[in-house]
Parts: sequence; C-alpha cells; structure tokens
Amino acid sequence: MTAKHRVVIEPGSGSQNYWGDLWQYRGLLLFLAWRDLAVRYKQTTIGVLWAVVRPLLTIGAMWFIGWLFGSNVPEGTPRILIVCAATLPWQFFATSFSETANSLVANSNLLTKVYFPRLILPFSTVLVSAIDLLVALLIMVVLMAFYAYLPGPEVVLLPVFILLTLVSSLGAGLLIAALNVKYRDFRYLIPFIVQFGLYVTPVAFTSQDVFGNPDIPEALKYLYACNPMVAAVDGFRYALFGASQPIHWVGFGISSCISLVLLIIGIVYFRRTERGFADTI
Repeated sequence: MTAKHRVVIEPGSGSQNYWGDLWQYRGLLLFLAWRDLAVRYKQTTIGVLWAVVRPLLTIGAMWFIGWLFGSNVPEGTPRILIVCAATLPWQFFATSFSETANSLVANSNLLTKVYFPRLILPFSTVLVSAIDLLVALLIMVVLMAFYAYLPGPEVVLLPVFILLTLVSSLGAGLLIAALNVKYRDFRYLIPFIVQFGLYVTPVAFTSQDVFGNPDIPEALKYLYACNPMVAAVDGFRYALFGASQPIHWVGFGISSCISLVLLIIGIVYFRRTERGFADTI
C-alpha cells in the first residue's frame, strides 16, 4: 500500500509575503464582492434600489425623531439634510460592520477547502458596502439640489471622513469576525451593537446637542466621544455644511483615536487567530 499523504493548508500567519498575497488575490476579492452583491438583491422585486430605499427609511425615521424632540439645527439648513448627512455614514458602518463580523462564518466552506488570505473575506464585504454608499450618496445630491443647497470648500474633506468611517467599521468588524468563529454567541451580539449604536450616534441629533448641553456631566460627554462613529458623522456634516456644523475637536480626537485603536486591535487579533479558523469553524 502506498503511504498516505497529508495536505496541510497553511494560512501563512508568519509569512512575510502575506500582505503581498492580498494583492495577488485581488481577483478573488472582486469576485466575492460581485457574488455578495448579486446574492444580496437576488429574487427581490426592486433589486439594487434597496440600496436607496433602506437609507431613505432610516432618514425618514431619524428626521421624525429629531423633529419630535427638537434637536438643534443651524438656521437656514433643512433638518432633512442634517439627518441625511449622518444617516449615510451610519448606514455604511452598520451594514459593513454586520457583514464583516459574519463574513468568516458565512463562508466557512471556503475556509476549510483552499488557502487564501482570510482578510479577503471581510474586505470583500466592506467593498460591497462601499458600493451601496456610493449609490446612497445620490440621495444627498438629490436633496441638496431640491433645496438649492451648495456645499462649501470643506466638501473636499468628504473622502477623508468616508475613510474614517471605513476604518471604524473594519476595525470593529475584524475583531468580532475573529471572535465569532470561536464564540458563536457574538452573532446574537452583533444586532444589539448596531441597534444600540444608532441611539448613541448623532444621527437624529447633533454633537452640539451633547457638548453644548450644560446639564450633561462632562464624564458622559467624554464617554459619548468614545463612540468611533461620532468623528465620522461629525466629519460628514462639517464637510457638507461647513462652519454651521462645527467639529468639537476634543470629542473628534477621542473618537478618531478609538477608531484607529480598534483597527489595530482588530487586525492583530485577526492575524493571530487566523491560523486556526479552518479547524475551529
């Protein structure tokens, strides 16, 4: 009888070529993103229009809540524009975080059959969410045209704040994705994080309602700033509305640092546990 051979699929955790492999597997990244995009809207009546309908529903709900509780808006700027400027990055975060956190478990069949850099899976989900964001940005353009509102020169900073939103969602998503492989309890925690995050993110209200309110203790204001999406949402509003939506720089700095720390922790933990994904899942 011939000797049995065992094939070991190595994730290359210690390989110095790992990051180069990400570029070599870019075709797989694009294929997975296209597959996820096609599957997401398959057998739906309106198809990709859901990328517009979903943020529209959130905008409507957040506009009503802000109007009901009388959150501050700059004079001369329609409330709907303020809400829309916050809803788009939040929708991007919520979708990309949820999909990234579940990306490994959802593709367990791939993990156990073939080697590729595992970061390809969460990256592909973020790419799909970015495409949804580009489609949803049309909502902002249409609303601004309807209200004859033209953004100032600060709009050139918008790509920076889109990148900051991506950093926030990817960092948290990578960490939860790696934990979700071993501890499936996290799949029940993900919807809670998204729902709770919506209430503590300045979508229906503005950061000025928080930092400018003397009745709120300073400790709670800094705790609020620890939300990584505070910087992204405030940045979006500043890019589109300029000085009428000023940035609270202390809160912005805290929130941005939390985003960067989450990204570093997420990547480090993901890479450390990546070798065991195929065995655990």
